[in-house]
This record gives sequence, C-alpha cells and structure tokens, in this order.
Amino acid sequence: MQTLGLDSGVFIRSMATRGNLGGLARSTVDAVSILDAGGYGKIIIETVGVGQDEVEVVKAADISVVVLVPGMGDDIQAIKAGIMEIGDVFVINKADRDGVLTTEKELEALLSLAARDDSWEPPIVKTVATESKGIQELAAAIEKYRTFHLQTKSGDGRRRAIARWRILELLRERLVAQTLESDSASAKLDRLAGEVASRQRDPYSAVEELMGTVAGGQ
Repeated sequence: MQTLGLDSGVFIRSMATRGNLGGLARSTVDAVSILDAGGYGKIIIETVGVGQDEVEVVKAADISVVVLVPGMGDDIQAIKAGIMEIGDVFVINKADRDGVLTTEKELEALLSLAARDDSWEPPIVKTVATESKGIQELAAAIEKYRTFHLQTKSGDGRRRAIARWRILELLRERLVAQTLESDSASAKLDRLAGEVASRQRDPYSAVEELMGTVAGGQ
C-alpha cells in the first residue's frame, strides 16, 4: 500500500465505518461517485472484513470480489455472511498454504447451491499476493464479469438498488434530524430515555411519542 501510494495515478483514502453496519462508511458511495467523475478508471473498495453484516459493498460496487484464506474456516463464515449470493469472483489467497484444495472444493460445493438471477457462475481464482501469483488470472476474471455485466445489462438493477439505498439513508438522517431539531424534542428524548432505562416504558412507545411530536408540529 505504501508503494502504491507513491504512484501519481493512484489515490488511497482510508474511511472508517464510524459504527455503521455493513462494513462501509456512509460517505463511501459518495466518495466513489466523486472519484468516478474525476476520471479514475478503476475504483477498489475494501471492506472491514467478512462478517454477517459486511455485505453492503454490493450496493456500492459493480463487481464484488470475495477473498478467502485456506484453513481459516472462511467457508462456514461465508454461509453466515450471505456472501455466496453477492460474490461475483471468489479468490483463495495464500494458495501456497496447506488446505487450499479442501477450501476450493468446499467453495465449489457451496457455489453449486447458490442460485443467481443473472445465471453468472462465479469463478474461483487462487493467488499468492506476496509473490504476485495469480494476479493476471484475477484481473482476467474481473474483466470477464465486467463484459458479462455490460452485455446482459445486469448492472441496471444493481444501480437502481444503490440509488434506492442512498435515498433511504439520506431520508433516515433527515427524519432523525427533523425529529430532534428543537430543544423541546431533545429534552423529551432525554426524559424518554430515562423512562426506558428505568423500565417505566418500552422503547417502541417512546418512538411513537417522538413521532407524534413531529406529526403534531407539521
């Protein structure tokens, strides 16, 4: 990464998730749009890792590459995360380790059970990143899906999903800001928080009261 950072044609920016579920910061999609408009031909988004919630990248990227490591139980974790459905290309890195064939067979078995609407069959590429092995094959697999992506227009649905997701995220933020914009609303929130904490009421009725305040003010 340090070497790439010295390349005048490469821009690297670290963006913390700031507690946002999904493995991406809320501003990541906006940053990608800016870089795209700035003329960057390839934009790579790296999430915080594989987990049950880190699948929001599918809403921000045209191609999703899932990287696994042999002998780390990634196959089981993949099922939990639901990434079998969102992965367009699967990579087994550190393929010089023991257990790579087992991981490959298990991944093939899992992929055979995952149905995709676009009929694309995700390839499995083995790499050893520290030795630059398999990188050309990975680039070819990504390019092959990009060509498939353009020919079948499968990206139209994904772009609509991204637009819908961004609108809903902004709507949530605006609604929360609108609900708490007055001093009285902030004071009411503190009161309700105290009542919920002391178990005098449940959080659902507290939200209903806050929403009633907003509705009453309109």
